[in-house]
Amino acid sequence: MAFRDLRDFIRFLESKGQLKKVDVEVDPVLEVTEITDRVSKSYGSALLFEKPKGSNIPILINAFGSYERMSWALGVNHLDEVPKRLGELLPDGEPETFWQKISTLFKLKNIADYKPKEVKNAPCQEVVLTDNLSLDDIPVLKCWPQDGGKFITLPLVITKDPDSGRQNVGMYRMQVYDSQTTGMHWHDHHDGAHNYRKHQKQGKPIEVAVALGGDPATIYSATAPLPPHVEELFFAGMLRKQAVEVVKAKTVDLVVPANAEIILEGYVDSEETRWEGPFGDHTGYYSLADYYPVFHVKCITMREKPIYPATIVGKPPMEDCYMGKATERIFLPLLKVALPEIQDLNLPLEGVFHNCAIVSIKKSYPAHAYKVMSALWGLGQMMFTKIIIVVDHTVDAQSMSEVLWKVFNNVDPKRDIMIVKGPLDALDHSSNTPKFGSKMGIDATKKWPEEGHTREWPDDIIMDEETRQLVDRKWKEYGLG
Repeated sequence: MAFRDLRDFIRFLESKGQLKKVDVEVDPVLEVTEITDRVSKSYGSALLFEKPKGSNIPILINAFGSYERMSWALGVNHLDEVPKRLGELLPDGEPETFWQKISTLFKLKNIADYKPKEVKNAPCQEVVLTDNLSLDDIPVLKCWPQDGGKFITLPLVITKDPDSGRQNVGMYRMQVYDSQTTGMHWHDHHDGAHNYRKHQKQGKPIEVAVALGGDPATIYSATAPLPPHVEELFFAGMLRKQAVEVVKAKTVDLVVPANAEIILEGYVDSEETRWEGPFGDHTGYYSLADYYPVFHVKCITMREKPIYPATIVGKPPMEDCYMGKATERIFLPLLKVALPEIQDLNLPLEGVFHNCAIVSIKKSYPAHAYKVMSALWGLGQMMFTKIIIVVDHTVDAQSMSEVLWKVFNNVDPKRDIMIVKGPLDALDHSSNTPKFGSKMGIDATKKWPEEGHTREWPDDIIMDEETRQLVDRKWKEYGLG
């Protein structure tokens, strides 16, 4: 299934009993967060606040806040179906025969069909405001008590590389300073910041469009850690098996999702910065305030009756956890291409996706676990992973109980722990220096004599299969339920 837009997804969630409408007035300042946090922690439904205080624009939140809803957002019933479906679109290795070449061409044509499709008329431009525009009309949330202000939390920030002309869509929080300016929380390692720095070198402001809403696959794609030359809107088309419709923005040289709810158009000056933050972040802690670039809004376009999509982040589990789990499942096959010994990957919710990774491997030689750790730290955003735990392929990497049992029993600290230095996520507050610090690898695999363990390694306690089958056959006779 491919959802046309956000409201299409809302109708679907309502039909599945996964949407609750709140028809009493609720304040976007703190009150929405407290309600949503309680619902998130109880694994509840998506919420539509129909009467936010001070605005006539409803707020949708927690739409992706379960494994089920996140799967539906990507058009499947289970997240593991997504990489299988993407794999069907890609050519299988080097074509060796004529018929394989023909098959490859058909597959490539299918991929080409998912490139963004430009349209002339778009729902996101039913209303165009260039005079008397104000961000105050949008029910932007102040999420937590110590936040520096109100923050747009689910924006699709669109920029362009001035050299290649390639567009990027990223998700970066935006603190609202006043009715026409916001912060732009670009981290150094992100593509939006890369495009910004290129404009800085040219001494030019960078044009920016910010889409609020759109189909759920497009919203997710803005968070995906894609290779530099893969455009997010193209990836969204592949996910939904249908091209994303785009339209030219009214005042900037960018195309935007045609079925978005609201579009903010403007620019970020090459030199101007402003104090931004603090912000209650997905780590469960406040990220510290600092100077960041400033976005100037020069035009707002929207639907006649828009819906404002938002999210809150904080101590897990929250909505962003399920978006992170989607990334874990979707990109695991790519990790396996680089490291075929990997059997499974678990980014536990408590590790907020850059603090801990658990990897199960088919161990083939001494110190194999250390090779895998080093390789992972060299792959894209995996470089931010602070702790990597490696277990044998027989261990269920998704079971924290089983993983910790192996760590606590298999690890000799002096022998099995590796400390290295490298880049850390900008939100990591534990290191002495920002964006840089130490990382730890833990080898919890069974140790071999070649690794210096000359003692006998005991077997796991497992019942023999004959007895298991006997008890299975007689279970009802025992009267144990």
